[in-house]
Amino acid sequence: MCVVWGIPYLLIKVAVGEVSVPVVVFARTALGALLLLPAALWSRQLGGLRHYWRPLAVFAVLEMILPWGLLSQAERRLPSSLAGLLIAAVPIIGVLLARVTGGTERLSRRRWAGLLIGLAGVAVLAAPNLGTGAGLSVAEVLLVAVGYAAAPLVAARKLADVPAVPMTAACLTVAALAWAPAAIVTWPHHVPSGRVLGALAALGIVCTACAFLVFLQLIKEVGTSRAMVFTYVNPAVAVAAGVILLGEPFTAITGVSFVLILAGCLLATRTERRGDPPGDGGRGAGAREAEVAGGVVS
Repeated sequence: MCVVWGIPYLLIKVAVGEVSVPVVVFARTALGALLLLPAALWSRQLGGLRHYWRPLAVFAVLEMILPWGLLSQAERRLPSSLAGLLIAAVPIIGVLLARVTGGTERLSRRRWAGLLIGLAGVAVLAAPNLGTGAGLSVAEVLLVAVGYAAAPLVAARKLADVPAVPMTAACLTVAALAWAPAAIVTWPHHVPSGRVLGALAALGIVCTACAFLVFLQLIKEVGTSRAMVFTYVNPAVAVAAGVILLGEPFTAITGVSFVLILAGCLLATRTERRGDPPGDGGRGAGAREAEVAGGVVS
């Protein structure tokens, strides 16, 4: 999971060099939907989704339709490593959103410190780019992070009883249909290079369809808490891929911001044990929400 959700930034950067943003998002969602729909149909659970169409639509918009478009647009100007590091703020944003939208989880001084440290890391990373004309792209990536943080809250509160594979297949189908008109209008006049075709195929097959299946199996085997540990390694994979394969620079600011964001995430998402209600393993409902909100889907 560290790899399959750490390399999309690299693949998106490669793809947007030759094809439009709508084509990138459509290819990713359409391929993912085509691969997951047979499993969803086999389960015979798609029919039950009609009772959840509103939260499903909201989830698709927050998790796929808007974020993947904004991220692809931002990477036309930003290095993939920078985008990956900015997205690393998702757990911090998730904790804040869970709190301000009615979450019951208590935020201790240590967790507030984590929030401030993590946000300071984001500021250190984003500030140098604001004066280079890339401020809009930075804002787009931060909006992606908000979407990634909000979508799991919708899933936890409104879609907890919905089977994951049919839900994912349906959302990918909706996302593909939403981006199809713009993709048709901006479809390339020439066949893209093999490098770009490979990037698009990897985005749809490996980083979307296979990633969700592996992630769901991982949760079954080790539980949500342990499964989500990989989200703290995603930024390192994104940075390493950008630096090694695309020759993107690794500066002192990048290193400092990575340490601050990672430390902030670890502190901000750490569950408090003292004072939790008994019988929940030291984990209240708010803790579960914050844990789900810590997931990073690229």
